[in-house]
Amino acid sequence: MMSGKKVGEAKNLLYLDNAATSWPKPPGVAPAMVHFIESVGANPGRSGHRLSVKAARIVYDAREALARFFNMPDPLRVIFGLNITDGINLALHGLLKQGDHVVTTSMEHNAVMRPLHQKEKFGVEFTQVACEQDGTLNPEQIESAIQPNTRLVVVNHASNVCGTLLPIKEIGKIVRDAGLLFLVDSAQSAGAIEIDMAGDLIDLLAFTGHKSLYGPMGTGGLIVGKRVDVQELSSLRQGGTGSRSEREEQPDFMPDCYESGTSNAVGLAGLLASLTWLNNVEVQKIQADEEKLCQQMINGLMEIPNIRVYGTHDAKKQTATVAWNMKGVEPSTIGMRLDEEFGILCRVGLHCAPSAHRTIGTFPDGCVRFGLGAFNSEPDVERALQSVARIAKEES
Repeated sequence: MMSGKKVGEAKNLLYLDNAATSWPKPPGVAPAMVHFIESVGANPGRSGHRLSVKAARIVYDAREALARFFNMPDPLRVIFGLNITDGINLALHGLLKQGDHVVTTSMEHNAVMRPLHQKEKFGVEFTQVACEQDGTLNPEQIESAIQPNTRLVVVNHASNVCGTLLPIKEIGKIVRDAGLLFLVDSAQSAGAIEIDMAGDLIDLLAFTGHKSLYGPMGTGGLIVGKRVDVQELSSLRQGGTGSRSEREEQPDFMPDCYESGTSNAVGLAGLLASLTWLNNVEVQKIQADEEKLCQQMINGLMEIPNIRVYGTHDAKKQTATVAWNMKGVEPSTIGMRLDEEFGILCRVGLHCAPSAHRTIGTFPDGCVRFGLGAFNSEPDVERALQSVARIAKEES
């Protein structure tokens, strides 16, 4: 697929953990971050001198690039936070009040489930719609779960366990017709699958920079659509914003009302570079390449004795994340052997998504997860398959 440069010890490793964090990064990301540190360095929006203005310009350019990428007309409604979990927390804690009801699914990550359980202690109810064992969902189940006091529907676009895609456009129409708000967790899909906030009828899009957007860690947040009233979305933190400094009350305008404290401008410089790379390469090409590799991996694993692959088994219905287990062998044992004997890096266990593992039938032990990315290739897949086949033969 794409050309990526690996240095030192890492050049002999096969990285299949892109569902956790993409690696390597595109060529321009690290230089953009180094440039910021060495040649800009100032605090964006806090001073009037030229370097502060330059830093603020980089942050705004990143905001604008994200708005274009997801088809959000107003870049000032792109809110930067600590990460996507921070963005999800802003949406859930900022919007939901006692007596509200939320509809979600059984394939959600703990980034959604833990805040919802916390809100439950304060009078917020939620219904978890059961997905099929392959992670798929009939949108009509969302419609059936809506109650008179439902305020919000929240779903992940793609499972972080088995990659299964949920039909967000169809769900978005149901939510919009019901007059509710729609929050999408795009941690696994943004950059790998095209997302159009307007076309998909998404009101709140939580995003992360460090996965398929190929940016650095510590970048992410929430994009707030026009249907969301800022006065009804409470800020999680208050403090200095560099604006309205004469007032001790939090600003009431976007994005300042949600972005207290110094931003991760170095990280956002890297994210801006990765978005530029993505736009040049095109998401559609990455998606097509990853579909091919994903299907190769699925088909190959299913041919190995004692291997069970979870999900749809159809690369067109998922991201390039493949979940599997070996009969009679703990996932942790497989992960350790892949790393220590074959130099293959993946993730095993419950992937911070126990509800999803209950749905696909892998709780409490979890599974092995191969996360393919834009810098993987067909020889990488073949190397992984040969290694798994050898382990399966030796463990039988």
